[in-house]
Amino acid sequence: MNQKEPTLNNDGALTAQQVMEYLKSHPDFFDQAPHLLSEINVPHPQSGQAISLVERQASVLRERIKSMELKLAELLRHGQENDAISASMQRWVRGLFLHADHASLPRFLADSLAHIFSVPLAGIGIWRPTSAMATQGWAVSAIADYVEQIDNLRVPVCGPVSVSAAARLLPEAGRDAQSIAVLPLRVGAAPEAFGVLVLGSPDARRFAPDLGVAFLERISEIASAALSKCIDSHGANQ
Repeated sequence: MNQKEPTLNNDGALTAQQVMEYLKSHPDFFDQAPHLLSEINVPHPQSGQAISLVERQASVLRERIKSMELKLAELLRHGQENDAISASMQRWVRGLFLHADHASLPRFLADSLAHIFSVPLAGIGIWRPTSAMATQGWAVSAIADYVEQIDNLRVPVCGPVSVSAAARLLPEAGRDAQSIAVLPLRVGAAPEAFGVLVLGSPDARRFAPDLGVAFLERISEIASAALSKCIDSHGANQ
């Protein structure tokens, strides 16, 4: 009967932990015995075929390099996207500064935003305009059914057209929209909004409910600041 070959679990034999600790404390071990690198075989991580330690290490390094290259490519892509968004934001804000006609500013704001950021549909409504601008096309009734909802919004909301009756402010009353983003307009931290900016798309995923709204919050803040010159700061204009 053949004597059972000793294993790492047999009493008196080296344990795996001891081997690992020895190799860690003797990093020059394979320098002293370089022939072992080609003599000791380990399974290939994909095929399972036996390969040398050198080949296995090379395979591990190739996988690490590939993973790092993918991460770097992703970081570069995000950086390029952020640069493009930053440049678009700068163009939009610059246009708002240069637009001198206050009466047409709300419509210009919505249209330029849609153009620069490739938003298919954009609508705007202000229910607290100055008396001189109360007859403008963007001025809406302060008793519209969506006003109370917008007053209660602290951040933009996204979803299907049914998420807000303010979808009616979109071209053709939002007939072609499948998803919308509703951005409340208010002065600073004022409890009541003075208007709303609505963005729409025939793509149901463009403004899906799970969309992050941090960027839309910035849009809302900039739009609110730009339009503050168009509203009645002394109270609602009935």
